[in-house]
Order: sequence, then structure tokens, then C-alpha cells
Amino acid sequence: MDALVRTYQQFEMLIPAPTGAGAQHRGEDGRFVEDLVREYLSRFLPKGLEVLTGFILRPAVKTGENGVERRTDTDQHSTQLDIVIFDSGVYPIFQRFGNSVIVPPEGVIAIISVKKHLNDGDVQNECEKLFSAATLCQTLGSNDRNDKVRGPYLALVSVRSNIDKTRTDTLNWIFSKIQAAYTGKMDATFDKFVGFVGALDEWSIFKRRPPATPTAAEYVGFKHQAGESHLGLQFLITGILSVYYDNTRKDMRRPGFTAFPSGRPHDKNLGSIPCTGLR
Repeated sequence: MDALVRTYQQFEMLIPAPTGAGAQHRGEDGRFVEDLVREYLSRFLPKGLEVLTGFILRPAVKTGENGVERRTDTDQHSTQLDIVIFDSGVYPIFQRFGNSVIVPPEGVIAIISVKKHLNDGDVQNECEKLFSAATLCQTLGSNDRNDKVRGPYLALVSVRSNIDKTRTDTLNWIFSKIQAAYTGKMDATFDKFVGFVGALDEWSIFKRRPPATPTAAEYVGFKHQAGESHLGLQFLITGILSVYYDNTRKDMRRPGFTAFPSGRPHDKNLGSIPCTGLR
């Protein structure tokens, strides 16, 4: 994680902006951050998972052998997504050009919004976009049973936080914006709520594991201390692998891969957001 941040800092120094933070070419600056996060995630994920960018397309076609659950639907697609982690070892891709793709929802394991600097207006806006993309990914399990597979892991990631520093409690304010993103949403299930929001070198907000029949999603906050820069990346990898190895998707045991400091409590109970069920 430290190496990722240093690599971005080097990019800023090599292509400096005349004024303000960041590199001179803002568009390239943002794309460089996306590429960095994709590169670092790719190092730690199973070979069958690709870390891509692009769109999710949910066509109104038959699924499984006789699945006609979309017979009253129309074709739907997402907005452009910064990072889509896709199980291309199992599922096909509609279109590919380099790392830019259009993919069906069944193989989407995670959707990540990436910001170079997280600003005040980003939190609610990006959580709403992730909710819409996750809604497209509600799919049934195998053999045309009426069971839904676990939805993709959802995250909002930034290298640095530009959230107004004058606020007395940044984490509580950010959580209020997460809550606002889901107010009034129909079919607001646990799976469609963001799982992680964080400035990788500063703080993390994490959605806790649910009970079997959740009525709310609980969130906790961590302020990264010295030597804890790994927490954000660990949360991301843990969430992605938990979806990939979930028993609704794969019949294999999840490996013991990520680990957190023993006895490290979270710094804040941020609160809960009511949900209509698990998925």
C-alpha cells in the first residue's frame, strides 16, 4: 500500500501541476490512479478474475436452461464503471478492447469507484451509482432455482481525502452521506449497499458481516494509525474474495489469505441503514 501511494507521488512529481495538488493533465492523473489500483488488486486475486473497466449489460434474454425471469424486462446497461472485477474464467464477455469491456452481470464479482481525491460531493453520488450497477447484477443461482447469488462487492476508493477538514468528525459526516444515498430506494437489500469507503492512506469505513436475515447494514470506521496503511487494501481484497468464494457462487472453501491485527477494535460505530433483506 505504501508503494502504491509512493508511485502516485512520483507521477505527480514527474508531471507536476502548475498550481494545486496533482499532475498537470487531470484526465491522465485520474486514469493513472485507476490503473494503479487495478494493478495492485490484480497481484492478489485468483487468475480467473480480471480487473477491468467498462460497462455491465443485462440483456432481456433467457438464462440458465429455462429461465424466463427477464421476460418482462428490456435490455439495461450501467454507466461507465471505473473497475469491474469479472470472473472471465467462467463467464463470457460481450465486447473487449484492451482492459475496456462490456460484460454480463452473472460474472461480476466486484464494482469499485476510484477517485484520486475524495471530495464532499463524491460520496453520495458514487454510492448511488454503485447501487444502480448492483441492481443490474441481481441474478439467480444454478439450475433455474429461485435462489439469488450473492451480489458484487461494492467499494469507493481514493488515494487521498479532500473531505472538508474543518468538520469535527469526518467519519460520521461521510456515513451520513452513505445513508442519504439509499434514502427512498426501492428493494434496498444488504448486498446493494456499499461495502467499503476509504481514503487508502488515512481512514476506512466498512460494512460489517450480516446475520442470516438482516434488517439493517451496520457500518464501522477505522482511522489508520502508524503501520496500518495496509488496512484499506486488506478490506478490499477480503470483500472481493468473500464474494468470489461465496457458496452461492462456488463450491470451494475460501482460503485464509488476509489477516488483520489481533484485537484491533474499530474506532467508531457509525450506525446502521435499514435494508429489505439480504439479497
